[in-house]
Amino acid sequence: MTTENTDKQIKVWDLPIRLFHWSLVVAFALAYLSEDDFMSLHTLAGYTVGGLIAFRLVWGFIGSHRARFSDFIHSPVTVFAYLQRVLSFRAERYVGHNPAGGAMVIALLLSLAVTVVTGIAVYGVEQSAGPLVGLMASMPHFIGTVAEEVHELFANLTLLLVVLHVTGVLVASFQHGENLIRAMFNGKKQAPYFSKADDLEV
Repeated sequence: MTTENTDKQIKVWDLPIRLFHWSLVVAFALAYLSEDDFMSLHTLAGYTVGGLIAFRLVWGFIGSHRARFSDFIHSPVTVFAYLQRVLSFRAERYVGHNPAGGAMVIALLLSLAVTVVTGIAVYGVEQSAGPLVGLMASMPHFIGTVAEEVHELFANLTLLLVVLHVTGVLVASFQHGENLIRAMFNGKKQAPYFSKADDLEV
């Protein structure tokens, strides 16, 4: 259940996570909007997304407490049970990612990773460039076509996940009376009155 909030602000999202988040927003938007018309920008944005994903995977193991995968990865049963409580307006508040938010992080990372890898494969076929150009040159032609279809499919899937993610953030903000978008800018959230010591980390 939602708990009483105090005026105390606690640090939840570290600077690397916040920079990663907003850099990824910009890079994905540029990559998605520049496809076909501005190939140089599309390619640069795509490589940037790939680099950001690599960083997030590493930071998920060595980063601050709330940035680590161990803090927010839950079983599918836990995720679906949480979503049921969201629909009935009985969802408890989490200081870090809630189970649904954690699942969305993983889904976005996987979808973006497939988008990037298939994009590099298509780049190797169509532009004869990139780290996979040698591999793709030895592949049958239809492999490049399949890679392009998968690339577009997962780019659109990622966009759908982004819409669902933003919707989830707005719903959680409304249910718990806090601005989660602002929290991803300043890294701070209101402290629940029962906060444990590890929730007060800076």
